[in-house]
Amino acid sequence: MYKLIAIDVDDTLLNDDLLVTEGTKKAMEEAIALGVTVTLATGRMYASAKKIANQIELNVPIITYQGSLVKTLLDGEVLYERCVPQDAAKELYAFTEERGLHLQLYADDILYVKEANEKAVNYSTLTNIPYVVAEDFEALLDKPNNKMLIIDDPAYLDQLAEELKPMIGDRVHITKSKAHYLEFMHKEGTKGHALRFMAEHLGCGIDQTIAIGDAWNDHEMIEAAGLGVAMGNATPKLKEIADYITLTNNEEGVRHVIEKFVLEPAAK
Repeated sequence: MYKLIAIDVDDTLLNDDLLVTEGTKKAMEEAIALGVTVTLATGRMYASAKKIANQIELNVPIITYQGSLVKTLLDGEVLYERCVPQDAAKELYAFTEERGLHLQLYADDILYVKEANEKAVNYSTLTNIPYVVAEDFEALLDKPNNKMLIIDDPAYLDQLAEELKPMIGDRVHITKSKAHYLEFMHKEGTKGHALRFMAEHLGCGIDQTIAIGDAWNDHEMIEAAGLGVAMGNATPKLKEIADYITLTNNEEGVRHVIEKFVLEPAAK
């Protein structure tokens, strides 16, 4: 019997209209009624993920910032947190300044940008979170940052990632949540680390967990989980390592997994 289900948000739980279907909500509710903990595991900041969690009436700790922050919904208690090492953060900032790149910082669960450009506006619209134009952007590097993010052309970001790995890859986890988002977290700020923490926190074995995702930033939790599931719309690389491939995010792929692996076995 699976005890914990961790679900990615964008292009996994949400369909292309950025909604959770009623059928998926019902399946999640039925799993919860059986004593299964259903949680989110997202690259989104806590404030953004909380809005999604409230839609589906979750009241458990959720995994945010790619796994850098696990925080409860009811009282906002921080259970697990890892921040970008300050020296690496400053090196990354200098690199982005030299290249003229758009960099976003996430401190105190606030999204900070240097200027209100099109990239900041589009990101804010997608995540339903306001941005703050920092008066002294560089000074924010002295604060704990759960995540740093560069937005640019996908192919260019791949090139930048290869350049940055020898510079800071020994201290930070570098991944992409979407093709045009290059994200930087603490080495232990992955969804895999957070899933293991959640399982231990709940007192269940990692073999009793299900992880569902669509992008390469989900691979750590897909590999860690007892059942690692890739969406039908997932990247080919993720499908290759998954234990099971479900339907797409527009075909209620999450609902299908919950029904097949939790609800139907429980009904027998």
